[in-house]
Amino acid sequence: MAFDIEQQVEMESGLHEECGVMGVYDLDGNDVASTVYYGLFALQHRGQESCGIAVSDTDGPKKNIQVHKGMGLVNEVFSSENLEKLKGNIGVGHVRYSTAGSSTRENAQPLVLNYYKGTLALAHNGNLINALELREELEKTGAIFQTTIDSEVIAYHIAKERINSGTAEEAVLAAMRKLKGAYSLIVMSPRKLIGARDPFGFRPLCIGKRDNAYLLASETCALDTVGAEFVRDVEPGEIVTISKEGILSNRSMCQNNPSKEARCIFEYIYFARPDSVFDGIGVNASRIRAGRFLAQDSPVEADLVVGVPESGNPAAQGYAMESGIPYGTAFIKNSYVGRTFIKPKQSMRESSVQVKLNVLKENVKGKRIIMIDDSIVRGTTCGRIVRMLKDAGAKEVHVRISSPPFLHPCYFGTDIPTEDQLVAYGKTVEEIREILGADSLAYLDMSRLGELCEGLPYCDACFSGNYPLDPPKHDIRGEQG
Repeated sequence: MAFDIEQQVEMESGLHEECGVMGVYDLDGNDVASTVYYGLFALQHRGQESCGIAVSDTDGPKKNIQVHKGMGLVNEVFSSENLEKLKGNIGVGHVRYSTAGSSTRENAQPLVLNYYKGTLALAHNGNLINALELREELEKTGAIFQTTIDSEVIAYHIAKERINSGTAEEAVLAAMRKLKGAYSLIVMSPRKLIGARDPFGFRPLCIGKRDNAYLLASETCALDTVGAEFVRDVEPGEIVTISKEGILSNRSMCQNNPSKEARCIFEYIYFARPDSVFDGIGVNASRIRAGRFLAQDSPVEADLVVGVPESGNPAAQGYAMESGIPYGTAFIKNSYVGRTFIKPKQSMRESSVQVKLNVLKENVKGKRIIMIDDSIVRGTTCGRIVRMLKDAGAKEVHVRISSPPFLHPCYFGTDIPTEDQLVAYGKTVEEIREILGADSLAYLDMSRLGELCEGLPYCDACFSGNYPLDPPKHDIRGEQG
């Protein structure tokens, strides 16, 4: 499965991360909208459905927040003209992908609230498992919701707590005590930028600095893009507050036992951009290790190792390094097919992968190919790519997957479908191999996952069914932030 391919086909087999967040506070008073814009551009892989930026002036009126958001990619929603209108030295931005029935402008973020104590703008990455209960609690007190996303539930609870709290960060802390699930938050109040990460650390969040400006971002690649220096990661459970006084930290929500933390292992396997560093672990290095492990554990004689662009390439390089089999290119990717590509009708689905990828026939004809990809979800796309290679003359196609089989849905911000839609559920590896039409198939062994993140505690519930929090009794997915 390759992310860009799957985005083109409705109900295809691709996986999507829900959101990316970015925040900037320039203490010298310079406008930050363009910095947030370029940061979101670097985070585009985390959400391609909608995006937005909200800014304010810390020396201006407290209720003056300017916001622009809409459906589409960052460079489609924003122009030089509307960016120029966003004046302010503090800002927050968001890119979003939703999973079902909530693809509307109303659900685009950041969310902006005007309430009794002033204003706040919020950007959220993750998914709450108790969102419905929290929403009902608010509705019973007269709250009227404008969106269908759990991010608005978070924003309302922060606003509600702010009425009886001395500071905005105290309100965030009080709200966090009620939240269950995954959330990396950036909250903009009139005079502060606040970042918060859930106690399990499911989703990443980091701090950067450029000149006299502080930044918060989902990934370090966003900091690199705008020329900021990485300071550190926000710790699981930590709240950081950036103000004119500098950075303050509250760790009262951090786990007493760090072994209970549960970083999403799929950030290392697929979601995060390869040039990012997540809690001290280089993502590209993790993926190369996965490929090496596949070569050690599931070797096969072949002539060429190839990756499915772009996500399969680092693991393919690792497999080639470890096995000594040459690494090569089998696919040419059409980089100009974006989110707005007109999706083929049902009758044309078979051609959807070829629109995005084409096989270099001279590189694969008559050869035994090892094809590396990061995961198999429903199996439809992987099977098509295997068929493309064989149609191009590949003698054999051996599929190696740099993650274990998906067997369970995720409730923490990834749109892994229900079991009955997962090709691996209830099937043997041999049965899956037959479905794909591959000559052999092997997955990354579960025992290797800990080595990908160098021993940091992680969540592998989508593979193991061992959820760090009890999953909801009903499926609450599809309305993620």
